[in-house]
Amino acid sequence: MEKIVVYWSGTGNTAEIANKIASDLGCEAYSVSDISADDVLKKDVIIFGCPAMGAEELEEDEFRPFYESVMAGIGDKKVALFGSYGWGDGEWMRNWESEVSSNLITSGLIVNGGVSDIDDGLYQDFIDALNK
Repeated sequence: MEKIVVYWSGTGNTAEIANKIASDLGCEAYSVSDISADDVLKKDVIIFGCPAMGAEELEEDEFRPFYESVMAGIGDKKVALFGSYGWGDGEWMRNWESEVSSNLITSGLIVNGGVSDIDDGLYQDFIDALNK
């Protein structure tokens, strides 16, 4: 199965996590500004990354419209989610998971900070689920 990591990052934390995931999965990572929804939909597994913004929401100006355009054509493709946050309790990820529940491979990976703050056990479970 061909995989792709597609993300939006404000501070760089989500970009770092995206690149780590892509490296560990042997696939490419793209910022939403660097790829089209049509190109993303050519892959079998789409791994979306977006940090919590505002009141624990997805970034609305660039990521949300891109994500919605991909989801409009998602069909039965598989999806995984990840993102970083600095406050809150992960509500944005729970809400996001409910949006893609029928396509979701595994629970979303949330990181309070950047790559150095990743819980190794949770990360390995996330990668293992994507490699099945």
